[in-house]
Amino acid sequence: MVLAKPTTREVIGFPVAVTSYQEMVTWAMAAAVHGQRPYAVCAANTHVLSHARHHRSFGAVISKFDVICPDGTPLLWVINAQLAKAQKLKDRVYGPSLMLKLLKATEGKKDHSHFLLGGKPETLHQLEKRFSKNEIAGTYSPPFGPWSPDENEKIKTMIAQSGAKYVWVGLGCPKQEQWIADHLEALSPAVYFGIGAAFAFHAGEVRQAPRWIQRFGLEWLYRLCAEPRRLWKRYALHNSLFLYYLAKDYNRG
Repeated sequence: MVLAKPTTREVIGFPVAVTSYQEMVTWAMAAAVHGQRPYAVCAANTHVLSHARHHRSFGAVISKFDVICPDGTPLLWVINAQLAKAQKLKDRVYGPSLMLKLLKATEGKKDHSHFLLGGKPETLHQLEKRFSKNEIAGTYSPPFGPWSPDENEKIKTMIAQSGAKYVWVGLGCPKQEQWIADHLEALSPAVYFGIGAAFAFHAGEVRQAPRWIQRFGLEWLYRLCAEPRRLWKRYALHNSLFLYYLAKDYNRG
């Protein structure tokens, strides 16, 4: 059985899915049941794609993912500019929201279990409490910094032994995407998601931007105001790079 992927449109050189939350939930559940190999899903915003375009090695990492979702509103705008009116997407597919929707769709289903990789032990504890209606097959808070080969093998064994169908990797970009891509061929069959700050959001540790701010594509500004010292360089660099590559591709035709 060949699992069909969502159609795509190019955004600064990468095939971003023309998809919705419902389509991605349906696709992920089909991939989990299909179960013949590991599948990888990237929730891409301007930071992820500009980093991938600017650094060829990370671009090769992103190319290994089965689906690149339009996590950022600017990506949604670029995709919709390429579509007929009837085909235009009504919303982005935001990684943290996709996680909530898939968890909701799999509540009470033991054959659709989840593994949470990343975050602090107390964060994972809060997530287990919040998602108690789901089958949480395992959680792991890995050590900070680079991981040894033994640590990587330990993590892969934990995931395999858990039997999880969905593995949520919350290590931040680019570490989470790099880890999934580096180990994809050796990972047990499941659907692997790189979902950034979703653990902190859903554990109530970090506030998400209000919905109206997200709609206007200004979530980056909200987060920058909340964590200026940590995020100013990321947004200053990668938002500028995204616009540069967008203009460059447009002028090239």
